[in-house]
Amino acid sequence: MKPANSLLSAAGTTIFTVMSALAMRHQAINLGQGFPDTEGPRDVVEAAAAALLDQRNQYPPLTGLPELREAVAAANRRFYGLEIDPAAGVVVTSGATEAITACLMALLNPGDEVVLMEPLYDTYMPVVRLLGATPRLVRLQPPHWDLPRAELAAAFGPRTKLLLLNTPMNPTGKVFTPEELGFLAGLLQRHDAYAVCDEVYEHLVFAGARHVPLMTLPGMAGRCLRIGSAGKTFSLTGWKVGYVSGPPDLAGLVAKAHQNLTFATPPNLQRAVALGLAKPEAYFAELAEDLRRQRDLLAAGLERLGFRTLPAQGSYFITADFAPLGFAGGDLAFCEAITA
Repeated sequence: MKPANSLLSAAGTTIFTVMSALAMRHQAINLGQGFPDTEGPRDVVEAAAAALLDQRNQYPPLTGLPELREAVAAANRRFYGLEIDPAAGVVVTSGATEAITACLMALLNPGDEVVLMEPLYDTYMPVVRLLGATPRLVRLQPPHWDLPRAELAAAFGPRTKLLLLNTPMNPTGKVFTPEELGFLAGLLQRHDAYAVCDEVYEHLVFAGARHVPLMTLPGMAGRCLRIGSAGKTFSLTGWKVGYVSGPPDLAGLVAKAHQNLTFATPPNLQRAVALGLAKPEAYFAELAEDLRRQRDLLAAGLERLGFRTLPAQGSYFITADFAPLGFAGGDLAFCEAITA
């Protein structure tokens, strides 16, 4: 038989799925996938449950229910001073991973180049390649994950279409500073490129750091698509509700990609997320503080066991070095060994 898609055939199963399956098999605590061990806010969950019974369960509008698009625009204004048109500048997606794919579909043509910073979320590279674009990789180095400016400048060129930026960063926990963002903005303007900004951990930022969307910098509003995630913000990762904010001309292209991926997201979940985004400041502050406490507890426990850990300014993740334990293999072999 003729071969199937070569890129997908060569791709392995995501490491998150592999480690979650091992954790289930051995009844181990699962530290391998980024989801919380508690449910989200009860009022948000109850709103979703109640919305199932209100006779509005048919297809919602392609770009999302008006109340959620209004809530996303209001949140952009409240937290960052961004003015987003809720009618033409917001697209609701079935999770942020779909949002990433839809944004890349909206902007990339075969032969374009995409600048990516490693370590990175494992969906980025396959989607870029499936769309016929070429990834240009720049690696950040521990322990501080400083921006490698010379390498980044060299990665941009005449075929650069966009930068895929993740801040707060999975899996390093780095939060890019305004000064670092300014350097990236300069590169984007110099090369007339776009930015797809994966900001799903925007509210999971710890004391001492501050999340600043690249879109807020001068000259960036028309070049950026900003992605948020209700799953991360409300600890309801299984709901898979994401949202893209951006200028209407780009958001309209994202909507066209979205209609060919999932078309719509469950309306009851959209209504519940709209309620959640209007929560008072105290909710978002406590969310970050609770995760900071968990970060500190986990880091202290790992260090007592002999690991070295790196600082994490945001997200769900801690980077741990197992070299002091004397294990001879690589990272995957180590994780398999301690799970079994």
